[in-house]
Amino acid sequence: MTDAQSLDAAHAAMTAHPEDEAARLRYYARFADDMLYLVLEEEAVGSNIRPVVLELEEGSVVLAYDSEERMGEATDAPVPYAELPGRVIAAQLAGQNVALGINLGLGEAEFLVAPEALSWLSQTLEHTPVDVSARPVSFEAPRGLPAGLMLAIEGKLARAGGLAQAALLAAVRYDDGRQGHMLAFVGAAPGAQTALTRAASEALTFSGVEAGEMDVTFLDIGHDAGRAAAERMARVAHRFDLPEPVVTEPPKPAAPGMDPTKPPKLR
Repeated sequence: MTDAQSLDAAHAAMTAHPEDEAARLRYYARFADDMLYLVLEEEAVGSNIRPVVLELEEGSVVLAYDSEERMGEATDAPVPYAELPGRVIAAQLAGQNVALGINLGLGEAEFLVAPEALSWLSQTLEHTPVDVSARPVSFEAPRGLPAGLMLAIEGKLARAGGLAQAALLAAVRYDDGRQGHMLAFVGAAPGAQTALTRAASEALTFSGVEAGEMDVTFLDIGHDAGRAAAERMARVAHRFDLPEPVVTEPPKPAAPGMDPTKPPKLR
């Protein structure tokens, strides 16, 4: 992740332009994707975690930091914590009338996410794309798309290394007369369709495009039909190359909240 894509950069842009809705959305998109360090009262027991809750003038607030270094600087001593994606924290705090303080006590990238904002974010992230069925008849170069959407797609796909080889974005016309834009993933890894569809949907949602739509499809270049469609699109499409998968050490036991099928339980 480049500095321009960091939570700090998104926070700086949002605070510099408080009336810019697109900048605010980009901050929440970054917050949802980033790993945060949630300060706990005690070490996690299984999937149960108890965050520190402060009673401030603004109400009840739990604390999270976007790096271990910042958490250590703010707490001055080792503290138990849970490393969780922002989206998981938002989902667990939604509806609890509790705010989330990010980097509180540092002044640097300090931000208080209100309870209403946590509920809004959680609901937004639960949005499910709608399946449609239509046959493309022609492709053209993408047109009229705001720079914010292109940057949002690029940012999402930069974090999807190994899930596909590339993505092609083109204007499309269907056999039923409908027109729009299509994002086609080429060479998607087995089981990656849901994650890639969600990434594309969130890129559109958080780009600030009013009432925007973008179709997502997957092209199997191992078959003639998929290879032919990819070749047709590639002639006119904007291409996003996904990064190579990062080679990691053998997996360790999952920390609380890292398994999406078993979210942590905040007590």
